[in-house]
Amino acid sequence: MTAQALSQLLGPLGWLTGPDAAAHSRDWLDRFGVPPLGVARPKDTDEVAATVRICSEAGLAVVPQGGNTGLCGASVADREEAIILSLSRMSAIGEPHSGGGSVTVETGAILASVHEEMARRDLIFPMHLGAEGSARIGGLIGTNAGGSHAFRYGMMCDLVLGLEVVLADGTVWNGLREVQKDNAGYQLRKLFCGSEGTLGVVTRAVLRLHPAPKQRSTALVALADLPAAVAFGNHLRGEASEFLSGLEFFTDIGLGFVLRHLPDIGFPLETRAPAYVLVELTSSSRRVPLDAILEDELTWGMERGFVVDGAIAMSQAHRDKFWKLREEQPEGQRLEGAQLKHDISVPPGRIAEFVDVGSNLCAELMPGVRVNAFGHLADGNIHCNLSPPPGATDFSGMNSELGRALVALATDMGGSFAAEHGLGRAKIALAKTFRSAVERSLMSSVKDALDPGHVLNPGVLIGPRQ
Repeated sequence: MTAQALSQLLGPLGWLTGPDAAAHSRDWLDRFGVPPLGVARPKDTDEVAATVRICSEAGLAVVPQGGNTGLCGASVADREEAIILSLSRMSAIGEPHSGGGSVTVETGAILASVHEEMARRDLIFPMHLGAEGSARIGGLIGTNAGGSHAFRYGMMCDLVLGLEVVLADGTVWNGLREVQKDNAGYQLRKLFCGSEGTLGVVTRAVLRLHPAPKQRSTALVALADLPAAVAFGNHLRGEASEFLSGLEFFTDIGLGFVLRHLPDIGFPLETRAPAYVLVELTSSSRRVPLDAILEDELTWGMERGFVVDGAIAMSQAHRDKFWKLREEQPEGQRLEGAQLKHDISVPPGRIAEFVDVGSNLCAELMPGVRVNAFGHLADGNIHCNLSPPPGATDFSGMNSELGRALVALATDMGGSFAAEHGLGRAKIALAKTFRSAVERSLMSSVKDALDPGHVLNPGVLIGPRQ
């Protein structure tokens, strides 16, 4: 009866079953997902509310889904008595509000489309990540995405001014406010950021915008080692902080994967080195001498033996090549074969220490394992992905031991095992081990208060209901 009611409500474009629903049923890494009763694709907030209301009354689980590009299994069902609620038909992008400081979008909008629309108006929405061609705004809010510019502009929760949310009983909270300062009680909009669809279905959002840069200067820098990269990055933050918009790092291990499997990208420097930093400076003024600032910093690094080689991009094509070397790190490693992904953060000054100690711990557990560390130098977010020893096709059952060693190390350093990908279904056991009972209890209390029937994305973030 529920399927019939949803079919009648949503029509043939809005209710998918069987083979048509298959593309929504498995997660990005093909680790999680059970074929659901069907996939609901509502066209507006009213249909979202009606869909949730029908499912709530029937005790049917609702799993919100954006672009389904998450890496922790949060956007697929874990039972047949569930529907996937896809917001792909709700992708409208409004006109920027007066003054250009914000814009209201439907949360099915693809991130790259938001970028394109804002670029036409000399504005930017400063969220950038590798999956921006398929990631949708709702998923980015649900996971509180970070990306490569988070250290300057903040996480997704810092870029959201207001939200419209369908709650677990089908009622709608309209919090679509355009102001940064709103202290009339609890910051509800931030509560939904990072909730992974467990507290409500976000249907529209007011996003914070910034003026588009009028100039940028980008450099790829080869460094003597990872400690040198950290020192160079710290110096850049001190000398060029207000202009620094990109500060990424990767190692020669990851570069090797990219050049071996994606040879068309090429290597733009003369010298290979243990570590690399991608630096980008931007300014909304044409008067700031960005190239001169970056040249001075490269000279500073060379004089101290930190910088081995480097180049400043002379064109957009040159700049794109630099960024591809960083952005294609996951793809290069995927093409190498089996891998274990870890999304970790530590205090930025301890990145090199974490990679060194973590690599030794992994080598003790599995001699020859290859540790590919890359990520966001300025905020301490390390994607510490492992490949088995050359010639091996798997991790010989050591997956859990390797992962727990890295997680324990990050925790001891005051970091996190879920920097920007969330918990989903994949990291609930880690949360139970490495986060306090008080913290987990508080999260469960919030879930019980807003979704007492555990209709919304059951089993995600909190874990199975006890």
